[in-house]
Amino acid sequence: MTASTPPSTLPPLFPAEEEHSDAVARMIRERIAAAGGWLPFETFMELALYAPGLGYYSAGGAKMGAGGDFTTAPEVSDLFSVCVARQCAEVLRETSGSILELGAGTGRMAAGILEALADANALPERYAILEVSADLRDRQRVCIERLPEALRRRVVWFDRLPSRPWRGVVLANEVLDALPCQRIVVRQGVAHTLGVSANAEGAFMEEERPADDALAAAWKRLARELPYDLPDAYRTELCLRVEPWISSLADGLERGVMLLFDYGLPRAHYYHPQRSEGTLRCHYKHRVHDNPFLNVGVQDITAWVDFTRVAEAGDAARFQVWGFATQAAFLLALGIEGMVRDARQSSEARQLLMPGEMGEAFKVMALARDFDKPLTGFTVQDLRHSL
Repeated sequence: MTASTPPSTLPPLFPAEEEHSDAVARMIRERIAAAGGWLPFETFMELALYAPGLGYYSAGGAKMGAGGDFTTAPEVSDLFSVCVARQCAEVLRETSGSILELGAGTGRMAAGILEALADANALPERYAILEVSADLRDRQRVCIERLPEALRRRVVWFDRLPSRPWRGVVLANEVLDALPCQRIVVRQGVAHTLGVSANAEGAFMEEERPADDALAAAWKRLARELPYDLPDAYRTELCLRVEPWISSLADGLERGVMLLFDYGLPRAHYYHPQRSEGTLRCHYKHRVHDNPFLNVGVQDITAWVDFTRVAEAGDAARFQVWGFATQAAFLLALGIEGMVRDARQSSEARQLLMPGEMGEAFKVMALARDFDKPLTGFTVQDLRHSL
Protein backbone atom coordinates (compact mmCIF):
# COMPACT_ATOMS: atom_id res chain seq x y z
CA MET A 1 0.00 0.00 0.00
CA THR A 2 1.21 3.48 -0.83
CA ALA A 3 2.28 5.43 2.22
CA SER A 4 0.16 8.47 3.00
CA THR A 5 1.41 12.03 2.97
CA PRO A 6 0.66 14.06 6.11
CA PRO A 7 -2.03 16.61 5.18
CA SER A 8 0.17 19.44 6.47
CA THR A 9 2.69 18.76 3.69
CA LEU A 10 0.20 18.80 0.80
CA PRO A 11 0.82 21.52 -1.82
CA PRO A 12 -1.43 24.57 -1.36
CA LEU A 13 -4.40 25.06 -3.64
CA PHE A 14 -4.15 27.58 -6.45
CA PRO A 15 -6.73 30.39 -6.18
CA ALA A 16 -8.93 28.84 -8.90
CA GLU A 17 -8.74 25.44 -7.19
CA GLU A 18 -9.66 26.96 -3.85
CA GLU A 19 -12.63 28.73 -5.42
CA HIS A 20 -13.79 25.53 -7.06
CA SER A 21 -13.34 23.47 -3.89
CA ASP A 22 -15.37 26.04 -1.95
CA ALA A 23 -18.19 25.71 -4.51
CA VAL A 24 -18.18 21.90 -4.25
CA ALA A 25 -18.10 22.01 -0.46
CA ARG A 26 -20.98 24.49 -0.42
CA MET A 27 -23.06 22.22 -2.65
CA ILE A 28 -22.38 19.21 -0.42
CA ARG A 29 -23.23 21.17 2.73
CA GLU A 30 -26.57 22.07 1.13
CA ARG A 31 -27.22 18.40 0.40
CA ILE A 32 -26.32 17.49 3.98
CA ALA A 33 -28.75 20.10 5.31
CA ALA A 34 -31.51 18.91 2.96
CA ALA A 35 -30.98 15.33 4.16
CA GLY A 36 -31.40 16.30 7.80
CA GLY A 37 -27.76 16.90 8.71
CA TRP A 38 -26.07 13.66 7.59
CA LEU A 39 -25.13 11.84 4.39
CA PRO A 40 -23.72 8.31 3.93
CA PHE A 41 -20.09 8.46 2.87
CA GLU A 42 -21.05 6.81 -0.42
CA THR A 43 -23.21 9.83 -1.29
CA PHE A 44 -20.49 12.27 -0.21
CA MET A 45 -17.97 10.47 -2.44
CA GLU A 46 -20.35 10.46 -5.39
CA LEU A 47 -20.96 14.21 -5.08
CA ALA A 48 -17.27 15.03 -4.62
CA LEU A 49 -16.30 13.03 -7.71
CA TYR A 50 -19.27 13.14 -10.07
CA ALA A 51 -21.64 16.04 -9.29
CA PRO A 52 -22.44 17.54 -12.73
CA GLY A 53 -20.16 20.46 -13.51
CA LEU A 54 -18.56 20.40 -10.06
CA GLY A 55 -17.27 16.95 -9.12
CA TYR A 56 -13.63 16.01 -9.58
CA TYR A 57 -14.28 13.95 -12.70
CA SER A 58 -16.96 16.26 -14.09
CA ALA A 59 -15.09 19.56 -13.95
CA GLY A 60 -11.94 20.65 -15.77
CA GLY A 61 -8.33 20.49 -14.65
CA ALA A 62 -5.50 18.05 -15.24
CA LYS A 63 -5.98 14.77 -13.40
CA MET A 64 -3.48 12.31 -14.84
CA GLY A 65 0.18 12.46 -15.74
CA ALA A 66 2.99 14.71 -14.57
CA GLY A 67 0.80 17.80 -14.25
CA GLY A 68 -2.12 16.03 -12.59
CA ASP A 69 -2.81 14.20 -9.36
CA PHE A 70 -1.89 10.61 -10.20
CA THR A 71 -0.36 8.49 -12.94
CA THR A 72 -1.99 5.46 -14.54
CA ALA A 73 -0.16 2.61 -16.26
CA PRO A 74 -0.87 3.88 -19.81
CA GLU A 75 0.62 7.24 -18.79
CA VAL A 76 3.75 5.54 -17.45
CA SER A 77 4.56 3.85 -20.74
CA ASP A 78 3.09 2.91 -24.12
CA LEU A 79 4.49 -0.56 -23.41
CA PHE A 80 1.41 -1.15 -21.29
CA SER A 81 -0.94 -0.33 -24.18
CA VAL A 82 0.98 -2.56 -26.58
CA CYS A 83 0.64 -5.50 -24.18
CA VAL A 84 -3.07 -4.84 -23.74
CA ALA A 85 -3.40 -4.65 -27.53
CA ARG A 86 -1.82 -8.10 -27.87
CA GLN A 87 -4.41 -9.49 -25.48
CA CYS A 88 -7.22 -7.69 -27.30
CA ALA A 89 -6.04 -9.07 -30.63
CA GLU A 90 -6.53 -12.65 -29.41
CA VAL A 91 -10.13 -11.89 -28.49
CA LEU A 92 -10.90 -9.89 -31.62
CA ARG A 93 -9.65 -12.66 -33.89
CA GLU A 94 -12.21 -15.00 -32.30
CA THR A 95 -15.12 -12.57 -32.05
CA SER A 96 -14.59 -10.20 -35.02
CA GLY A 97 -15.90 -7.48 -32.77
CA SER A 98 -15.13 -4.10 -31.30
CA ILE A 99 -13.45 -2.59 -28.26
CA LEU A 100 -15.33 -0.59 -25.64
CA GLU A 101 -13.16 1.34 -23.18
CA LEU A 102 -14.80 2.66 -20.03
CA GLY A 103 -13.36 5.93 -18.79
CA ALA A 104 -10.46 6.38 -21.21
CA GLY A 105 -8.55 9.02 -19.23
CA THR A 106 -6.43 11.12 -21.57
CA GLY A 107 -7.00 8.74 -24.49
CA ARG A 108 -3.40 7.60 -24.50
CA MET A 109 -4.23 3.91 -24.02
CA ALA A 110 -6.84 4.00 -26.78
CA ALA A 111 -4.35 5.58 -29.20
CA GLY A 112 -1.60 3.12 -28.25
CA ILE A 113 -3.89 0.11 -28.62
CA LEU A 114 -5.13 1.21 -32.04
CA GLU A 115 -1.59 1.75 -33.32
CA ALA A 116 -0.47 -1.64 -32.03
CA LEU A 117 -3.51 -3.41 -33.48
CA ALA A 118 -2.92 -1.74 -36.83
CA ASP A 119 0.65 -3.08 -36.82
CA ALA A 120 -0.73 -6.55 -36.01
CA ASN A 121 -3.43 -6.34 -38.71
CA ALA A 122 -6.05 -6.90 -35.99
CA LEU A 123 -8.03 -3.65 -35.90
CA PRO A 124 -11.52 -3.77 -34.35
CA GLU A 125 -14.61 -2.71 -36.24
CA ARG A 126 -14.66 0.31 -33.98
CA TYR A 127 -13.10 1.57 -30.78
CA ALA A 128 -15.84 2.98 -28.57
CA ILE A 129 -15.12 5.15 -25.53
CA LEU A 130 -17.71 5.59 -22.80
CA GLU A 131 -16.83 8.86 -21.07
CA VAL A 132 -19.06 10.84 -18.70
CA SER A 133 -16.58 13.71 -18.26
CA ALA A 134 -16.84 16.38 -20.96
CA ASP A 135 -13.39 17.65 -20.00
CA LEU A 136 -11.76 14.23 -20.38
CA ARG A 137 -13.65 13.60 -23.61
CA ASP A 138 -12.10 16.78 -25.05
CA ARG A 139 -8.64 15.62 -23.99
CA GLN A 140 -9.26 12.23 -25.57
CA ARG A 141 -10.28 13.83 -28.86
CA VAL A 142 -7.05 15.82 -28.95
CA CYS A 143 -5.05 12.62 -28.41
CA ILE A 144 -6.99 10.63 -31.02
CA GLU A 145 -6.68 13.43 -33.59
CA ARG A 146 -2.94 12.75 -33.71
CA LEU A 147 -3.59 9.29 -35.19
CA PRO A 148 -3.75 8.53 -38.91
CA GLU A 149 -7.19 9.11 -40.40
CA ALA A 150 -7.73 5.37 -40.94
CA LEU A 151 -7.52 4.86 -37.15
CA ARG A 152 -9.33 8.04 -36.13
CA ARG A 153 -12.46 7.11 -38.03
CA ARG A 154 -12.85 3.91 -35.98
CA VAL A 155 -13.20 5.86 -32.71
CA VAL A 156 -16.62 6.84 -31.40
CA TRP A 157 -17.73 8.29 -28.07
CA PHE A 158 -20.73 7.32 -25.98
CA ASP A 159 -22.19 8.94 -22.87
CA ARG A 160 -24.09 5.75 -21.98
CA LEU A 161 -23.74 2.06 -22.71
CA PRO A 162 -24.76 0.99 -26.23
CA SER A 163 -28.36 -0.18 -26.42
CA ARG A 164 -27.56 -3.04 -28.80
CA PRO A 165 -25.51 -6.14 -27.88
CA TRP A 166 -21.90 -6.13 -29.00
CA ARG A 167 -18.99 -8.54 -29.33
CA GLY A 168 -15.33 -8.09 -28.56
CA VAL A 169 -13.47 -6.55 -25.63
CA VAL A 170 -14.46 -4.29 -22.75
CA LEU A 171 -11.56 -2.45 -21.09
CA ALA A 172 -11.71 -0.76 -17.68
CA ASN A 173 -8.44 0.63 -16.37
CA GLU A 174 -8.73 2.09 -12.85
CA VAL A 175 -12.51 2.44 -13.02
CA LEU A 176 -13.63 0.13 -10.22
CA ASP A 177 -11.56 1.93 -7.57
CA ALA A 178 -13.51 5.14 -8.23
CA LEU A 179 -16.97 3.63 -7.70
CA PRO A 180 -18.49 5.34 -4.64
CA CYS A 181 -18.24 3.03 -1.64
CA GLN A 182 -19.71 2.67 1.83
CA ARG A 183 -17.41 3.14 4.81
CA ILE A 184 -18.14 1.19 7.97
CA VAL A 185 -16.80 0.55 11.44
CA VAL A 186 -17.40 -2.86 12.99
CA ARG A 187 -18.24 -2.94 16.69
CA GLN A 188 -18.75 -6.32 18.38
CA GLY A 189 -19.25 -7.85 14.95
CA VAL A 190 -21.97 -5.39 13.91
CA ALA A 191 -21.46 -2.89 11.06
CA HIS A 192 -22.08 0.80 11.66
CA THR A 193 -22.17 3.32 8.82
CA LEU A 194 -19.61 6.10 8.68
CA GLY A 195 -21.23 9.17 7.18
CA VAL A 196 -20.62 12.89 6.85
CA SER A 197 -22.05 15.88 8.66
CA ALA A 198 -20.96 19.53 8.89
CA ASN A 199 -20.23 21.56 12.02
CA ALA A 200 -21.28 25.16 12.72
CA GLU A 201 -18.28 26.46 10.76
CA GLY A 202 -19.16 24.26 7.77
CA ALA A 203 -16.27 21.84 8.18
CA PHE A 204 -17.03 18.25 7.23
CA MET A 205 -16.94 15.69 10.02
CA GLU A 206 -17.22 11.93 10.15
CA GLU A 207 -20.35 10.78 12.01
CA GLU A 208 -21.28 7.20 12.84
CA ARG A 209 -24.79 5.82 12.61
CA PRO A 210 -26.37 2.34 12.69
CA ALA A 211 -26.14 0.61 9.33
CA ASP A 212 -29.35 0.11 7.40
CA ASP A 213 -30.63 -3.42 6.95
CA ALA A 214 -29.10 -3.94 3.50
CA LEU A 215 -25.61 -2.80 4.52
CA ALA A 216 -25.71 -4.72 7.81
CA ALA A 217 -26.74 -7.91 5.99
CA ALA A 218 -24.07 -7.44 3.31
CA TRP A 219 -21.36 -7.13 5.94
CA LYS A 220 -22.68 -10.09 7.93
CA ARG A 221 -22.55 -12.33 4.83
CA LEU A 222 -19.05 -11.16 3.98
CA ALA A 223 -17.68 -11.50 7.52
CA ARG A 224 -18.86 -15.12 7.73
CA GLU A 225 -16.52 -15.99 4.84
CA LEU A 226 -13.39 -14.54 6.42
CA PRO A 227 -10.87 -17.02 7.86
CA TYR A 228 -10.19 -14.94 10.97
CA ASP A 229 -11.83 -12.61 13.46
CA LEU A 230 -11.45 -8.87 13.06
CA PRO A 231 -10.53 -6.51 15.90
CA ASP A 232 -13.19 -4.32 17.46
CA ALA A 233 -13.56 -0.86 15.87
CA TYR A 234 -12.30 -2.29 12.56
CA ARG A 235 -12.78 0.29 9.79
CA THR A 236 -13.14 -0.63 6.15
CA GLU A 237 -15.12 -0.16 2.93
CA LEU A 238 -17.87 -2.02 1.12
CA CYS A 239 -18.52 -1.19 -2.52
CA LEU A 240 -22.04 -2.40 -3.20
CA ARG A 241 -22.04 -0.76 -6.64
CA VAL A 242 -19.83 -3.44 -8.14
CA GLU A 243 -22.73 -5.83 -8.77
CA PRO A 244 -24.99 -3.40 -10.68
CA TRP A 245 -21.97 -2.07 -12.59
CA ILE A 246 -21.01 -5.56 -13.79
CA SER A 247 -24.65 -6.40 -14.47
CA SER A 248 -25.09 -3.33 -16.68
CA LEU A 249 -22.15 -4.44 -18.80
CA ALA A 250 -23.40 -8.02 -18.93
CA ASP A 251 -26.62 -6.82 -20.53
CA GLY A 252 -24.63 -5.64 -23.57
CA LEU A 253 -21.70 -8.01 -24.07
CA GLU A 254 -22.97 -10.88 -26.20
CA ARG A 255 -19.62 -12.61 -26.70
CA GLY A 256 -16.14 -11.63 -25.64
CA VAL A 257 -13.96 -10.66 -22.69
CA MET A 258 -13.90 -7.89 -20.10
CA LEU A 259 -10.40 -6.91 -18.94
CA LEU A 260 -10.38 -5.09 -15.60
CA PHE A 261 -7.19 -3.40 -14.35
CA ASP A 262 -7.04 -1.96 -10.85
CA TYR A 263 -5.30 -2.01 -7.50
CA GLY A 264 -6.94 -4.43 -5.15
CA LEU A 265 -6.90 -7.78 -3.41
CA PRO A 266 -8.82 -11.02 -2.97
CA ARG A 267 -11.32 -10.69 -0.12
CA ALA A 268 -9.37 -12.63 2.51
CA HIS A 269 -6.42 -10.26 2.02
CA TYR A 270 -8.51 -7.11 1.68
CA TYR A 271 -10.37 -7.63 4.96
CA HIS A 272 -7.31 -8.61 6.95
CA PRO A 273 -7.02 -7.82 10.67
CA GLN A 274 -3.89 -5.74 10.05
CA ARG A 275 -5.72 -3.56 7.50
CA SER A 276 -7.76 -2.06 10.32
CA GLU A 277 -8.13 1.46 8.87
CA GLY A 278 -9.35 0.42 5.44
CA THR A 279 -7.92 1.28 2.03
CA LEU A 280 -9.49 4.65 1.22
CA ARG A 281 -6.94 7.01 -0.31
CA CYS A 282 -6.97 10.51 -1.78
CA HIS A 283 -4.65 11.78 -4.51
CA TYR A 284 -3.63 15.41 -4.98
CA LYS A 285 -0.61 16.59 -6.99
CA HIS A 286 0.96 13.11 -6.75
CA ARG A 287 0.63 13.12 -2.96
CA VAL A 288 -1.39 10.38 -1.27
CA HIS A 289 -3.29 10.91 1.98
CA ASP A 290 -6.36 9.50 3.73
CA ASN A 291 -8.54 12.55 4.49
CA PRO A 292 -11.42 12.82 1.97
CA PHE A 293 -12.61 16.07 3.57
CA LEU A 294 -9.60 18.05 2.33
CA ASN A 295 -9.53 19.74 -1.09
CA VAL A 296 -13.06 18.53 -1.83
CA GLY A 297 -13.73 18.46 -5.56
CA VAL A 298 -10.11 18.95 -6.60
CA GLN A 299 -8.64 15.67 -5.34
CA ASP A 300 -9.33 12.07 -6.31
CA ILE A 301 -10.91 9.69 -3.80
CA THR A 302 -10.45 5.95 -4.28
CA ALA A 303 -10.62 2.63 -2.46
CA TRP A 304 -8.94 -0.65 -3.29
CA VAL A 305 -10.99 -3.27 -5.11
CA ASP A 306 -12.33 -6.44 -3.49
CA PHE A 307 -11.71 -8.72 -6.49
CA THR A 308 -13.68 -11.54 -4.88
CA ARG A 309 -16.74 -9.30 -5.06
CA VAL A 310 -15.97 -8.60 -8.73
CA ALA A 311 -15.70 -12.34 -9.42
CA GLU A 312 -18.99 -13.01 -7.60
CA ALA A 313 -20.68 -10.24 -9.56
CA GLY A 314 -19.32 -11.70 -12.78
CA ASP A 315 -20.63 -15.13 -11.90
CA ALA A 316 -24.07 -13.72 -11.09
CA ALA A 317 -24.08 -11.98 -14.47
CA ARG A 318 -23.23 -15.23 -16.31
CA PHE A 319 -19.55 -14.44 -16.92
CA GLN A 320 -16.70 -16.85 -16.30
CA VAL A 321 -13.64 -15.66 -14.42
CA TRP A 322 -11.21 -16.48 -17.23
CA GLY A 323 -8.09 -15.09 -15.57
CA PHE A 324 -6.75 -13.28 -12.52
CA ALA A 325 -3.13 -12.23 -12.12
CA THR A 326 -0.88 -9.41 -11.00
CA GLN A 327 -0.14 -6.69 -13.52
CA ALA A 328 3.49 -7.80 -13.61
CA ALA A 329 2.58 -11.39 -14.51
CA PHE A 330 0.10 -10.23 -17.15
CA LEU A 331 2.62 -7.94 -18.86
CA LEU A 332 5.44 -10.49 -18.70
CA ALA A 333 3.21 -13.13 -20.27
CA LEU A 334 2.49 -10.76 -23.15
CA GLY A 335 6.17 -10.14 -23.82
CA ILE A 336 6.89 -6.74 -22.32
CA GLU A 337 10.55 -7.63 -21.74
CA GLY A 338 11.11 -8.15 -25.46
CA MET A 339 9.66 -4.73 -26.26
CA VAL A 340 12.23 -2.73 -24.27
CA ARG A 341 14.56 -0.89 -26.63
CA ASP A 342 16.39 1.73 -24.55
CA ALA A 343 17.11 2.99 -21.05
CA ARG A 344 13.95 5.07 -20.92
CA GLN A 345 11.73 2.10 -21.73
CA SER A 346 13.69 -0.02 -19.27
CA SER A 347 12.88 2.47 -16.52
CA GLU A 348 9.21 2.56 -17.55
CA ALA A 349 9.02 -1.24 -17.56
CA ARG A 350 10.43 -1.39 -14.04
CA GLN A 351 7.73 0.98 -12.83
CA LEU A 352 5.06 -1.24 -14.40
CA LEU A 353 6.56 -4.50 -13.14
CA MET A 354 8.32 -4.01 -9.81
CA PRO A 355 6.51 -5.09 -6.61
CA GLY A 356 7.24 -1.75 -4.95
CA GLU A 357 5.74 0.12 -7.89
CA MET A 358 2.69 -1.09 -9.84
CA GLY A 359 3.59 -4.70 -10.48
CA GLU A 360 2.01 -6.43 -7.48
CA ALA A 361 -0.57 -3.96 -6.14
CA PHE A 362 -2.34 -3.81 -9.51
CA LYS A 363 -4.27 -6.87 -10.65
CA VAL A 364 -5.86 -7.88 -13.93
CA MET A 365 -9.09 -9.87 -14.12
CA ALA A 366 -10.69 -11.33 -17.25
CA LEU A 367 -14.42 -12.02 -17.30
CA ALA A 368 -15.51 -14.00 -20.36
CA ARG A 369 -18.80 -14.85 -22.01
CA ASP A 370 -19.17 -17.46 -24.76
CA PHE A 371 -15.39 -17.46 -25.14
CA ASP A 372 -13.33 -20.59 -24.55
CA LYS A 373 -9.86 -19.79 -25.87
CA PRO A 374 -6.89 -19.36 -23.48
CA LEU A 375 -5.67 -15.82 -22.90
CA THR A 376 -1.91 -15.36 -23.12
CA GLY A 377 -1.86 -12.69 -20.42
CA PHE A 378 -2.79 -15.26 -17.78
CA THR A 379 -0.38 -18.05 -18.75
CA VAL A 380 2.40 -17.00 -16.35
CA GLN A 381 0.22 -16.78 -13.24
CA ASP A 382 -3.21 -17.98 -12.18
CA LEU A 383 -4.50 -16.45 -8.91
CA ARG A 384 -8.12 -17.53 -9.29
CA HIS A 385 -7.73 -19.94 -6.39
CA SER A 386 -7.19 -16.96 -4.07
CA LEU A 387 -10.62 -15.53 -4.81
